[in-house]
Amino acid sequence: MPLHWKLVIDCADPHRQAAFWAAALDHAVEDHSALITRLLAAGAVTEDAVTEVAGRPAWRTLAAVRHPEDAYDPASDTGLGRRILFQAVPEAKQQPKNRLHLDVHPGPGERAATVARLRALGATTLHDVSEPGGEWTVMQDPEGNEFCVH
Repeated sequence: MPLHWKLVIDCADPHRQAAFWAAALDHAVEDHSALITRLLAAGAVTEDAVTEVAGRPAWRTLAAVRHPEDAYDPASDTGLGRRILFQAVPEAKQQPKNRLHLDVHPGPGERAATVARLRALGATTLHDVSEPGGEWTVMQDPEGNEFCVH
């Protein structure tokens, strides 16, 4: 039986990262406010675990995005399919290059427009690559994590 998985990315600001990647990938930012409200009311979590994002309670150190076509738990808004979880960690990203990164595939002829859109969202361009196997642009998200646009 295949294992369920999610990609977890360490970061300084999980809500900023979730907002960037949701916009970049056209994914949904998970809204855990109903779950958090229930857990607070039951005394299962304390206020120090929570912050406010867009006027709603959110986990202080966690945020996630999910593919809009995949199943999710309506009681918690947690994705049950393709999902990226951003978790706050105290240390900054260390150089050099990431050992694991996302490749974004916008489709034939759409790379330049996608790169421009991602730059407008806060990404930076590092360099373009042209090799016999293909061409792509290496970029960084707002916290410096590398990714490629093919």
